[in-house]
Amino acid sequence: MFLEQGVTPQNHFYKYLLGSLAVIIASSVGQLPMLIAIYFKAINKEVAFPSTNEEVMHFFDSNTTLFLMLISFVFALGAMFLVIRLFHNQTILSVTTARPKIDWKRIFFSFGLWAVIGVMTTVIEWYLNPSFFKVNFNFDSFIVLFLIGIVLIPIQTSTEEYIFRGYLMQGFANLFRNKWAPLLMTSLIFGLLHWFNPEVGKIGNSIMIFYIGTGLFLGIITLMDEGMELALGFHAANNLIGALLVTSDWTAFQTNSILKDVSEPTLGFDVILPVVLIYPILLLIFGRKYKWNNWKEKLTGNIKI
Repeated sequence: MFLEQGVTPQNHFYKYLLGSLAVIIASSVGQLPMLIAIYFKAINKEVAFPSTNEEVMHFFDSNTTLFLMLISFVFALGAMFLVIRLFHNQTILSVTTARPKIDWKRIFFSFGLWAVIGVMTTVIEWYLNPSFFKVNFNFDSFIVLFLIGIVLIPIQTSTEEYIFRGYLMQGFANLFRNKWAPLLMTSLIFGLLHWFNPEVGKIGNSIMIFYIGTGLFLGIITLMDEGMELALGFHAANNLIGALLVTSDWTAFQTNSILKDVSEPTLGFDVILPVVLIYPILLLIFGRKYKWNNWKEKLTGNIKI
């Protein structure tokens, strides 16, 4: 099925290491527009070059910074598709789903479900703790953010999904010839790559429970559904709705969102709640809607060639 589509005698694991390196290089090339923009602004405005990541994040207005940050994912996704096609001789579809074609209804259902939950939980939290937020809405800036968001944020999230739930999950399936190891490995790597996010420095290492837990959830729905469609929709909704609704001075994304969180960052129940309650409920909803069965075999079984 889905994992087996990438398991072939020719797909040695070293190819996945080289392919990952190619994507990293492409992503680095995609950061050149940011560096060039910083250089010209520093020269023309006669201001000091930013020396820290925080200074880089505040060197331009937030919409410009977000745009320049997300450009690198366009390069990375393009490289990912070239690696899949040219290096592994696979179709993009084979790394996306086991279905004959991509099921867009699944993507939109997952996107819509998580978007509704995201809006509802934000409104409830704002109602219960109004002092934690201030209205940040500016129509002109928000429209620009919206346009950047609907075009580039799905590219960013799709890049991450193709790397972790598609490419590397099939790569680890080639290496271990089972399903539980790819699930755990990709979830851990996905979570640990968020280690450098400013949220970790503000809240503490315990927030890694959320990042690794989210990676595990996305991996589970990919294996159970034999494709990435649900993960693609969920991840796009998570980042897009978050960028449009709430920003703060200590998150990875600084945006011209509707609200600004001005509370002191802490590891609260709102961080742990998705992993221990909301994600399991979503698994039940998806499982019932798409008639998932044989959970043990799909999540822990061996790869059958």
